[in-house]
Amino acid sequence: MSARRQPLVQLDEGVCCAPLLVSPLADADAAELARVFGALADPVRLRLLSLVADGGEVCSCDLEEPLGKSQPTISHHTKALAEAGLLTGEKRGRWMMWRVVPERLAALRSALS
Repeated sequence: MSARRQPLVQLDEGVCCAPLLVSPLADADAAELARVFGALADPVRLRLLSLVADGGEVCSCDLEEPLGKSQPTISHHTKALAEAGLLTGEKRGRWMMWRVVPERLAALRSALS
């Protein structure tokens, strides 16, 4: 019986996997997916990500009020999302401007399909 080739989903440089429902994940692929989903496994981070996605580009200073969190807490959560590759930031003056990385979200969607 010949093995069917499955399309690969790029998650991070050098780390990719077949869609989750198509074939079992390799250890490295499972670890990468768990790291990214772990960053999303917090209600504040999910809300933060949705606020940035809705705004297109959002200053960290504009996240305090809707999230009801202090700037250090916002910084902690944006750092976790950025390390997972879900947000990208640019320092402007004393503030960070945040944007969602759409390719990363698309890769997660593909991994689950």
